[in-house]
Amino acid sequence: MKCPGCWKMLTVAMCMALVACLQAQELQGHVSVILLGATGDLAKKYLWQGLFQLYLDEVGKGYSFSFHGAALTSTKQGQEFITKVLESLSCPEDMVPRRCAELRGQFQQLSQYRRLRTNEDYMALSKDIEAQLEHKGLREAGRVFYFSVPPFAYAGIARSINSSCRPGPGAWLRVVLEKPFGHDHLSAQQLATELGSFFQEEEMYRVDHYLGKQAVAQILPFRDQNRQALDGLWNRHHVERVEIIMKETVDAGGRTSFYEEYGVIRDVLQNHLTEVLTLVAMELPYNVSSSEAVLQHKLQAFRALRGLQKGSAVLGQYQAYGEQVRREQQKPDSFHSLTPTFAGILVHVDNLRWEGVPFFLMSGKAMDERVGYVRILFRNQAYCAQNEKRWVADQSQCLPRQIVFYIGHGELGSPAVLVSRNLFRPSLPSESWKEVEGRPGLHLFGRPLSDYYAYSPVREQDAYSVLMSHIFHGRKDSFITTENLLASWVFWTPLLDSLAHEVPRLYPGGAESGHLLDFEFSGTQLRFSRQQLEQLVPGPGSAPKPSDFQVLRAKYRESPLISAWPEELIAKLADDIEATAVRAVRRFGEFHLALSGGSSPVPLLQQLATRHYGFPWAHTHLWLVDERCVPLRDPESNFQGLQAHLLQHVRVPHYNVHPMPVHLHQRLCAEEDRGAQMYASEISALVTNSSFDLVLLGMGTDGHTASLFPQSPAGLEGTQPVVLTRSPSKPHQRMSLSLPLINRARKVAVLVMGRLKREITMLVSRVGHEPKKWPISGVLPSSGQLVWYMDYEAFLG
Repeated sequence: MKCPGCWKMLTVAMCMALVACLQAQELQGHVSVILLGATGDLAKKYLWQGLFQLYLDEVGKGYSFSFHGAALTSTKQGQEFITKVLESLSCPEDMVPRRCAELRGQFQQLSQYRRLRTNEDYMALSKDIEAQLEHKGLREAGRVFYFSVPPFAYAGIARSINSSCRPGPGAWLRVVLEKPFGHDHLSAQQLATELGSFFQEEEMYRVDHYLGKQAVAQILPFRDQNRQALDGLWNRHHVERVEIIMKETVDAGGRTSFYEEYGVIRDVLQNHLTEVLTLVAMELPYNVSSSEAVLQHKLQAFRALRGLQKGSAVLGQYQAYGEQVRREQQKPDSFHSLTPTFAGILVHVDNLRWEGVPFFLMSGKAMDERVGYVRILFRNQAYCAQNEKRWVADQSQCLPRQIVFYIGHGELGSPAVLVSRNLFRPSLPSESWKEVEGRPGLHLFGRPLSDYYAYSPVREQDAYSVLMSHIFHGRKDSFITTENLLASWVFWTPLLDSLAHEVPRLYPGGAESGHLLDFEFSGTQLRFSRQQLEQLVPGPGSAPKPSDFQVLRAKYRESPLISAWPEELIAKLADDIEATAVRAVRRFGEFHLALSGGSSPVPLLQQLATRHYGFPWAHTHLWLVDERCVPLRDPESNFQGLQAHLLQHVRVPHYNVHPMPVHLHQRLCAEEDRGAQMYASEISALVTNSSFDLVLLGMGTDGHTASLFPQSPAGLEGTQPVVLTRSPSKPHQRMSLSLPLINRARKVAVLVMGRLKREITMLVSRVGHEPKKWPISGVLPSSGQLVWYMDYEAFLG
């Protein structure tokens, strides 16, 4: 059948369909952005500019926008504030002024202020958005709620959004949260649980603005684009150390109420610098553009971080801080703050790639310069036979080899990526990074700028502008998931707890601080390089300094007593243990040492691991005095503590290490498994006469020792060498050497430390042999020596 008009009609229909298709593609939907806390300082400085940049980037790409500034301020005041802020917004330098003015005018038209206080206010906002969509015939793509408000307000706002202001079906919701995300692991967990009751994980975007810094955002792409060159270098065999630094010249003036609650570790290290650390240390995913893969690999990096101890940190406080706190918070003259404004932390990553490589994290206020950088320093494994004058500057393998992600400020003044020329020429995306022009006379990290391949961004962008774009496009890898947040707090909380009562080193601030804050490390310990000559103590009279005391030798319960300041005491005990070990090996060919668990022996184990290179570890057998009935890999396990602080640092033959068999047949300390009898048989078979060369004990505040408690008389007498006991605190089930077995040792050392032990120390000094009331009073070797090691706080109070 012929139809002359059919082809024409078909052509028109196809064109109309194509136009409709193109229109549908053009109009991808409407996005509403609600900025909560729109009149605050953060919003004024960064967030409105970030939203304007988002509009500049996305205008004409198919989305329509509306921007709602919201706060508790009255409508008139709020609108006046926002109008003023919007007038000050700036465009990129390469934009034509007329075009900038046109787009700023459009953005101002799309932005309005409203007061959001009650649930009804949120319901009214949602209805207004829906009415606007209906009036303009738009489809809703999604809503962004940016929480620029204190965390205590999160729950109420989240409840209102969830109940009254969610977008309709088919549209997404993105809720953006600003730090702090808790004060410790418990508070972070509580906040996460609360928010999780209102929002799905994929709806939450926790901001760490450091992840929007251009140099930081370039770390993973740089590692990906230079895989071939870095694969053989990015490991413990070639990396000497990693430095992650953020220094500020400003102090905490005007923010002391916040700083008193958080301090420098919570403010900077737990979030910004730890996030950077994971980007350097994580295994590189096959596909770095996969947010899910990146976040999973970051989580694995968190879990590989070795636990921090008090000795992993050095703390400082600029001298004017205390007076600022007293003035701003109206504290009495007698108030003295222990809040650190400076911290250096030594971190180790326990995996094959990074074993033994120190990661230094450091941040401080009132420093000599404002700068941030990540520096990977490689080992120098070359020796150059010719004189240094004949080295080829950009090729000699004897020059330092380093990669630096320069976050900003400092002498360079802008973000940059620097790679030593004697490493390799890096590959960076040419559309966004350009080579830095020569700057004669500029030296960075000990070398002239000409020694580096140096690249800077083609267009510098503010971190919040970068993150606004990532939020809009749903890029989750630039944000903190709940799981990663809690992993970070698991890592940091024990250190923060242990440092709560530490007195920070005072420093003048700025260039006047000189070398006061320089630090160095040995093994797992970090310490200031220079001793502070004088610590000013407030109040009348002069307080004794550690140097005023020598190691005190006396008697306690008719046995030798050694007392000193904690560091000297630990050093003395470690020396005595080594001397005992050397004598035992010389006489018998081996040394049998039984160690108690708990926190008191930790500094001793660290001392033995890092300062006693002549210790005869190859001939030493290590036994446990007591153990908690938990799996050996559990953090509560005494054996796990021994592993973390000693065994992984020294070369003890594995067959000379004897953990207590508390976990047999997938059960913990079941009597029918006869774990206690097994341990007793092992001791009998390997230890002559079952007499240890040295047993190290502690003393609890109730007078218990090992895991022999007054409430659990097992093991205080009788013939059983190893017993199951019960502790009044969790975990309740324990395994312990019995008192009769302990008293067969050639030497028993009792380590007692801390002011909390003063009361029991005084009590035990007066009682007789009453092990059922105070098990420690039953310690008296039958043919050996008992020596007490007490620090001054435990002995003198």
